[in-house]
Amino acid sequence: MSQPFSRFLHPFDVARHPSLEPEVKRAILASWASDRSAVRGKPAMRKPPGSRRAVSIDEIFEAMHDLDKGPDPTQSPQ
Repeated sequence: MSQPFSRFLHPFDVARHPSLEPEVKRAILASWASDRSAVRGKPAMRKPPGSRRAVSIDEIFEAMHDLDKGPDPTQSPQ
């Protein structure tokens, strides 16, 4: 996979992207959650390669949980 995550600013941008397959979303979020992306001295933060800012591991896990719940039937497709 050629670092598609570098264009996303937040984990929910990944989880809610309308054209990415769920497996791709999970792979991107898992790579963000990995220790490889951990910010030195700030174990609760992750900064994926190409990302402009660090995000908390909690935000990544929330996005994964959102993805696992499936689409929200009250939201219209983008």
